[in-house]
Amino acid sequence: MAIPKPRRGNLLLFLSILILTVMVIALLFYALLWKAGNLTDLPNLRIGFYNFCLWNEGTGSLQCHRFPELEALGVPRVGLALARLGVYGALVLALFVPLPLLLAWCKRDEGEWWLAAGFLAASSALLAGGLGLFLSYTWKWITFSLLGPGFLALSIAQALLILLLLATVTFPQRAGKSKLESC
Repeated sequence: MAIPKPRRGNLLLFLSILILTVMVIALLFYALLWKAGNLTDLPNLRIGFYNFCLWNEGTGSLQCHRFPELEALGVPRVGLALARLGVYGALVLALFVPLPLLLAWCKRDEGEWWLAAGFLAASSALLAGGLGLFLSYTWKWITFSLLGPGFLALSIAQALLILLLLATVTFPQRAGKSKLESC
């Protein structure tokens, strides 16, 4: 029996999902590795997942705080650890998304497709939770106008993760009648 001719709409949707997945991974790498997780990186303020530097008027320079100084400032050790786990865990799970997508496409296996959707859902939840938790602890030093490109990249990645999740949940229903095209 001949393999059915791939439908152009399904192929374009699949390629769009793959491109958006690569964009999410690139944004997460940019924010968390290239920018070192810094949400604010100014000459007088540097606050990120591993940096907490405030301007010290006495010395006229940035003073970076570590634990237990951070706990005295109101940033709990466990809260910061959970925030780090969330955002960096989102990056790790996002790295696992392309392979199940490609396997689902090639093998016509809807189970692999749902595995990719599960990775996207977990990655989205981890990123939102980690970023929200971190901002809730540091909001007294950070205002919205001080947030830099790292925060923008994480916000765009979060929006794209939600869009990707919606697309992957919807796609098998559209492709179900004609089966996923093979490689």
